[in-house]
Amino acid sequence: LKLQTQKRFLSEEQFLCSICLDVFDNPVSTPCGHSFCMACIGCYWEGNKVCQCPLCKEIFQKKPELHINRTLREITEQFKRMTGSEGACGGFGRERERGRSGDHLVKPGEMPCELFTEMKRKFPKTYISLTTANPSQASPVARPASMRRYTLSGPADSKRMPRCPRHHQRLELFCRTDQDCICLECAESEHLSHSMVPAHVETTESKIQQMIKERLTKMEEIRSSLSDIKVSAERETEGSMRIFSALVSSIERSQAELLEVIEMNRCSAEHQADGLIRQLEQEVQELRKRSTALGNLAQSNNYVNCLKTYPALCSPPTVRDWCDISVTSDLGTSKVYESVCQLLVHFQEEMKKLPERDISFLAWSPCFVTTVNVTLDPNTAHPRLILSPDRKQVRCSERHQPLPDTPERFDRVVCVLGHQGFTTGRHYWEVDVEGKTDWDVGVASHSINRKGKITVNPSNGYWFLSLRDKTNYAFRTEPSTNLPISLQPQKIGVFLDYEKGQVSFYNVHAKVHIYTFVDTFCDTIYPFFSPCTNKSGKNEAPLTITPVLLD
Repeated sequence: LKLQTQKRFLSEEQFLCSICLDVFDNPVSTPCGHSFCMACIGCYWEGNKVCQCPLCKEIFQKKPELHINRTLREITEQFKRMTGSEGACGGFGRERERGRSGDHLVKPGEMPCELFTEMKRKFPKTYISLTTANPSQASPVARPASMRRYTLSGPADSKRMPRCPRHHQRLELFCRTDQDCICLECAESEHLSHSMVPAHVETTESKIQQMIKERLTKMEEIRSSLSDIKVSAERETEGSMRIFSALVSSIERSQAELLEVIEMNRCSAEHQADGLIRQLEQEVQELRKRSTALGNLAQSNNYVNCLKTYPALCSPPTVRDWCDISVTSDLGTSKVYESVCQLLVHFQEEMKKLPERDISFLAWSPCFVTTVNVTLDPNTAHPRLILSPDRKQVRCSERHQPLPDTPERFDRVVCVLGHQGFTTGRHYWEVDVEGKTDWDVGVASHSINRKGKITVNPSNGYWFLSLRDKTNYAFRTEPSTNLPISLQPQKIGVFLDYEKGQVSFYNVHAKVHIYTFVDTFCDTIYPFFSPCTNKSGKNEAPLTITPVLLD
């Protein structure tokens, strides 16, 4: 009579685990108040970054330390003894399933009709793989080959699980301290302070096959990229060889033409000069004859003869006016030089038609570089700095803004840090500096001093390139390292290799490497920007973080 009274008040649904759908086996309770089998909830949480209750979906930021609910276990064991049948989870479970329309005897390996119908409704795509309530009614396709019971977390082969040789219980736990599988009795008696996890292998064959498939796909992508690079290299080689060959041929032709013009003009000038010299020699000879005759006439005593010959000698001879006569030094090469200049302009236009090459291709392989979407951190900006709404642009104003003086904010140097910090990897971003006379661009350590006067050098956690007065480029060391830069950059590329401790700067448009500094990084590294003061409007242009275009 007492046993019948207990059965009347104890309902089997009160002792069912919602994961394995069987009577509790070593029940544990979550902080939200729901109970599950220890092995079931351990398998459910294993491998997940965030632990969540399977019923109410409450999320636990830290994985709860679960302990066996002894009271619930004693009540469950008492209920199992009343039913007298062994459950699928290792304890005693249901032998009889009571339906809504009356009693129905459930044979071993079968699933209750009501539960099978409900699971078909909730899982229409997978119900065919489940055991039907009556196996004799199942089709040959739908009927499983064995009486293996399935749960929502996968197949439960409790009979295959080895048992403890001392307590004859299933080895449900793995002791990380002793590196051995143990049962619950061993855990409570000999391994109380040890680190234990449920003995469950989470990685299945399907997951491994999926991982293999993903890696094979990535291999194909890399091979395809190599093929594209090979084709691109061949195309660019052919185009560059064509252009440079045409340029060399044109220059050689221009050089030959120039030499020919110079030689022809030289010969013409020599011929002209020889003719003029012969004429001058003839006139000089004639003038010398007259001079000699006049000298002889002046010494003669025959006055009559002198008077007769003098008029003929004193009349000026017929000579050429040589005042405007000269031999020009122009060899006529100006037209040839104009032709060469036009050739160079045409060559430059042809070069522009070649495929644009990204700066990252010249310095490193883009496959191993992370192009960062850098944004500015307003919490670090000096009060005079004004950030754009998208936090991609910064400029310096004349007045201070009413901002809170937080420990992260610079209060004397007009600079700002990027929001993204790096502790590993290779990263690249670009900054537009066009129109500015002064700026600072680079990286800085998280632990830098941000208050008062700051000494900016690598030993204090600053690595950046500077421009002063439009032309003075320097890397901020102690003392500063002056950099002779012939091509003034309009856009600066910054490359950070954290592991190698390298900070490199590039002229993006000219695709030229500017400078690389090597150090050792031990802290989080942030992008560093300083538009400098606006110098009464002369330096009011902003610094702008621009997207990186990878071909």
